[in-house]
Amino acid sequence: MSPRKHFCNQSLTILSPRAADNAQGFTGVVGVKEEVMKRLISGGVFLGLLLCASTAGAGEIGAVLAQCAACHGPDGMARSDDVPNLAGQHELYLYNQLQAFRSGRRPHKEMRVMSRQLSDAEMRDIAAFYARSTR
Repeated sequence: MSPRKHFCNQSLTILSPRAADNAQGFTGVVGVKEEVMKRLISGGVFLGLLLCASTAGAGEIGAVLAQCAACHGPDGMARSDDVPNLAGQHELYLYNQLQAFRSGRRPHKEMRVMSRQLSDAEMRDIAAFYARSTR
């Protein structure tokens, strides 16, 4: 592996393990700069959403939403085709799905682990947050 290729893949790994997997054979530094800019912009949007959530009385839900954003995107719009978008979904639907993951009625390894850590109130807050988010 050339140093340049290693550098690019290493940089992508820091930003997103999934992006690094998709970057096999990538040698252009321009792509890394574009990825960094996308992440910075997304991070800014996410911080804005967190500020709105905290001022709306969501309390500690910001830390939980940060975990959701790792897969579902900072704005509720997933960057991967195999991860569902949460923004704009119906609140009751989202809450019911979180309940189903926690009980095991809806099987998904990662979501089962994540949902087990959530209280009912946190599930309601998450569902309300993403229901208010726009696509």
